[in-house]
Amino acid sequence: MSPIKEFDLTCEALNEAGTFSEGDTVSGRVSLTLKKNTKVKSLSVKVKGEARVSWSEGSGDDRRSYSAHRKYFKIKECLVAENDKDTVLSEGVHQFKFRMKLPQGEMPSSFKGLHGNIVYTLEAKTSRSWRFPSRVQKHIHFLSRSLTHPQQVMCPQSGSVNKQMGIFSKGQVQMSATVDRKVCAPGDTLSVVAKIQNLSSKTMRPKFSLHQKIVYSASGSTKISDTSLCKGLGETIAANREETVYCQLKIPDDAIYSIQNCDILSNNYYLKVYLDISFATDPEVVFPLVIVPAGFANPQAHEVVGPYPPGAVGGPSYSDFSPPAFPVGPYHVPPGPGPGPYGYSAPFPAQPVNITSGYNNQWPQQPAPYFPAATFPLFSVHYQAPAALPQFQQGEGPPSYMDISLPSFYTHGSDHNI
Repeated sequence: MSPIKEFDLTCEALNEAGTFSEGDTVSGRVSLTLKKNTKVKSLSVKVKGEARVSWSEGSGDDRRSYSAHRKYFKIKECLVAENDKDTVLSEGVHQFKFRMKLPQGEMPSSFKGLHGNIVYTLEAKTSRSWRFPSRVQKHIHFLSRSLTHPQQVMCPQSGSVNKQMGIFSKGQVQMSATVDRKVCAPGDTLSVVAKIQNLSSKTMRPKFSLHQKIVYSASGSTKISDTSLCKGLGETIAANREETVYCQLKIPDDAIYSIQNCDILSNNYYLKVYLDISFATDPEVVFPLVIVPAGFANPQAHEVVGPYPPGAVGGPSYSDFSPPAFPVGPYHVPPGPGPGPYGYSAPFPAQPVNITSGYNNQWPQQPAPYFPAATFPLFSVHYQAPAALPQFQQGEGPPSYMDISLPSFYTHGSDHNI
């Protein structure tokens, strides 16, 4: 029978979230309760960080396994040093304090996925002669400081795409889209604007989709998990029409932070704006997103948000984009000069210099409008939280589209004669 009655490990929290980062000090206490006087060979505590990925592909003789491991650090502190003669600890409770400083340098945040994880572990171990060692472990939540992107927090992204219709229809389709930020936090709401010129004989519907993409890498191969977290659906755009669609998508409250600094495991997000066209390849614009803790993503209240300094000549004010009250009747806005429904005239004003491009910048676009945070107070497109994190789900199809009725989506447009 083991003489060890209790073996506990406690760690002191540095903040309310209980997270640790590069250069922080991990301190705590190891408690060992003995039933009788006991000879102990050694007692130590260590903290380590590592990443592992593994998966298999194929079946039978063609089945192949892939795995990779990365070790970031291991720090050990001896509480009872090993010597030629075992150390005798008396019956009762023994408590040992420890204090270890985490190394500097960029390391990825904690992560747990279906085919891999990034884990930071605190472990205490006691060894006795001719006995198996006793261990107690705790995982610490590590949050990388490399997630900070202050210069990109409120930087809008813009992209465009042009599609020539095939043999079953004539004309072309052009779409330019803008999202109000690149860096966001769980629970944030993305404001998206898409301007569609349907100069074809086909009807189409604008769609918006937020995706999480996890990539596991080992031995030159990759395993990719691409999950749609939430979707939005706009109104059908008739042939020879020009429409501008506004949408808001909420980042899930339980979204895991982005990981971009691990060579065997990455966790990224992107927003896809595309047109659903029957019997044709859907044109799309894809915007990369970085999800960080709320404190990293939200600028201070006194900081200027947007590309223009206060009072700058030519810079839009918040009132320039204030939406009017929604009308009771139809939402069609006749073409012609003058201000649009959100305070800007058609065509859109000149694009701010700090708007970055999406992946599909294939034609000289008419730039979508710049808008500061909370410009479009539309109703949010809320996702339905799954029972478990998306990357753990297996055998389940993607979530169905949510048909968004106005004014969650607001469109205005005009007819074109081809």
